[in-house]
Amino acid sequence: MRENRTFAIAAPTSLGVRFAPTEFRQVQTSDRFRLQATSAESNVLSIPAALGLPVKALTKFIKDDPLSEFIRRDIRSRGIVCTDVQEKRSGPWSGRHPSNIAECGFGLRAPRVDNDRAEEIGRTIKAEEFAPDELFGKEGVSILHISGLICSLSDGSARCCLDLARKAKEYGTIVSFDTNYRPSLWEGREEKLLPLFDEIASLSDILFGGDVLVEKKERAKPFFGLKFTDANSRVEGAEFLLEKAREGYPGAEIHVSTVREVLSVNRHIFGAVALAGGEYTVYTPREMPVYDRIGGGDAFVGGFLYATVKGWEIGKRLAFGWGCTALVSGLADDYGLPLDEGLIWDLEQRTFG
Repeated sequence: MRENRTFAIAAPTSLGVRFAPTEFRQVQTSDRFRLQATSAESNVLSIPAALGLPVKALTKFIKDDPLSEFIRRDIRSRGIVCTDVQEKRSGPWSGRHPSNIAECGFGLRAPRVDNDRAEEIGRTIKAEEFAPDELFGKEGVSILHISGLICSLSDGSARCCLDLARKAKEYGTIVSFDTNYRPSLWEGREEKLLPLFDEIASLSDILFGGDVLVEKKERAKPFFGLKFTDANSRVEGAEFLLEKAREGYPGAEIHVSTVREVLSVNRHIFGAVALAGGEYTVYTPREMPVYDRIGGGDAFVGGFLYATVKGWEIGKRLAFGWGCTALVSGLADDYGLPLDEGLIWDLEQRTFG
């Protein structure tokens, strides 16, 4: 891993708030909600930040806004440094932070998330607002992580992510990209988004879920028509999809895919597969208790990137990512703040059955 960098990981993000009913209740029957700051990218950054790595969120806030200040304080309390880009509110119809109301589900009742992203301030981010030459050249960043969620918000946010990826490559920064495909965000915009996603993936050194973009370019059926019956077939399918991703994006050094089988809302079988240097590394799927699955995938990425900065071999990176998913899946929060590495390894070594 490169030395003399101020930040281990930086990520563009659009921060918002999550409302979650307490005690496994449904939204329409609840009068008490937990409030927290949230975004897929801050969920990723929370893991390495808690474990002592310097990380930075490239984001925007609303000037003199109390909710914006709540978000800023919550994110900073996790050890995440935030950019100080602020936009003054011009009136009641101006940009704002997004919100989502999320039930965690229980038993046979699946989790439900209702997003409100209208006029989201993150849709207006531009690379120049984050002084990329100073960020990557003067301060230095080991890994730039980009999520498909921030890319999907608008043509402008996708362009911002692409510009950051290009600048990161100029300064020798590793680019990590999680496609994080969401059909609802792509609806009616695929022709505009796909070329931008495709170029970001082409610049990536670490690529999560690249097969989705290959499918779209080839106009193939989702998952190339694969049907899975159990965890073993899912691993075989993941290997096939990773090979497709490697063919589509040969510049990436590491391709990663997670494997999940849902037995019930609170019982999942979870594993992961990586393809690096022409070799597959499999973290065998096994059962994981789940309190709330939201944020579990982000935790895996956060753990994997933490292990990457530490210079661990691929199998250990997958194992640590699994442990981070296990941590967050057992919390009411959608992010994890592990006290130390030992907590993650303790979770990873536990088995059930």
